[in-house]
Amino acid sequence: MRKALLAYMVRQSPVIAGKGREMSTSDIAATPALGRGLTFAMALACGVAVANIYYNQPMLGVIEADFPGAGITGMIPTATQLGYAAGLLLLVPLGDLMDRRRLIVVQFVVLALALVAAGLAPTPATLVIASGLVGAASTVAQQIVPFAAGLATPERRGAAIGTVMGGLLCGVLFSRTLAGFVATHAGWRDMFLIAVPMALALAALMAVALPRTAPHAPIPYARALVSLGHLWRDEGVLREAAIKQAALFASFSVFWTILALHLQEPAYRLGADVAGLFGVVGAVGVVAAPLSGRLADRYGARLVVFLGAALALAAWAIFGFWGTLAGLVVGVVLLDLGVQGSLISNQHMIYALRPEARSRLNTIFMTAMFLGGAAGSAGATVAWNWAGWSAVVAYGVGLAALAVVIDLAALHRRLKA
Repeated sequence: MRKALLAYMVRQSPVIAGKGREMSTSDIAATPALGRGLTFAMALACGVAVANIYYNQPMLGVIEADFPGAGITGMIPTATQLGYAAGLLLLVPLGDLMDRRRLIVVQFVVLALALVAAGLAPTPATLVIASGLVGAASTVAQQIVPFAAGLATPERRGAAIGTVMGGLLCGVLFSRTLAGFVATHAGWRDMFLIAVPMALALAALMAVALPRTAPHAPIPYARALVSLGHLWRDEGVLREAAIKQAALFASFSVFWTILALHLQEPAYRLGADVAGLFGVVGAVGVVAAPLSGRLADRYGARLVVFLGAALALAAWAIFGFWGTLAGLVVGVVLLDLGVQGSLISNQHMIYALRPEARSRLNTIFMTAMFLGGAAGSAGATVAWNWAGWSAVVAYGVGLAALAVVIDLAALHRRLKA
């Protein structure tokens, strides 16, 4: 499916297809200002798209009950994260090379097809494969974020990114609440199938709301992929931001991958619906997104990133020492505040590096972040099977501490320079 999508996009793009020219000014509708209506539409699209990679987390216990004895079901979150990372690497660079509106609409349609495959999956292995495809197609959200950054004026870029990312975070958090409720009262398959018309509706909305765009980089697709290595080599700010966010998102994924299983333990005896409600608790991260963007505009992004890493580390300390439901609630608020605040501020920094390469900068940054998420999910499963919640907490602490150490080391280098 991913290959078919890529082939279609190559045929549609005059740059990639080798026709040798960008779209002319006459081909492109006048680009509107990033007003409230368009910002809301882009935020909504981001939320609906990214929600699909988190539906499986609160439903994992229900899925395992439907496929008893199939250990491979524990790899569903990891497969989704890896699929997302693959989509970031192979699909998001196309945002610099072709009309972003067309690209976004096509990806939403492909996402709907992948969701159908997941909802109808007859075996655990099929569901794992379909989850990877859902993850890859869901990277349409990462086509929208740099699009919004490019439409915004420089002095409002942080606020614009924060608002659109606020919509994305709503999708991250409320997806778990919705999925937990649907899985408990209807079934996990119904959740995937409910998501199909949602994806198709957003395809239609984006076709109407978004402006057409000319390619930003008149280079072939293969050269665009090669340039990813050059950007990584040349941009130290990008490397630092990507590694820190990968560690923080890994710690975030550790918690959400294991939460539903932890709540099923005798100390709690709670189901998928309650695990999903933790998404509502973590909705404070949605408030943090636009606030972080404004703080980054005013005081600098590096300070916000460091504070976010410190909050994530504090959250894991609470998970370890406050072993009650109240401790989980307080910890998830701090974790979401820290990880999401750092994410917005890191994006604020990288989008300012090379305006003509924002999609490729986003590719590198988000690929690193979701590879971190996949490592977090996979390591969390191993830790849980090995020694339960205490091992999971130790793993989460180590990942958050790594981000703090990297930030402190970078600060030390800047002070010595």
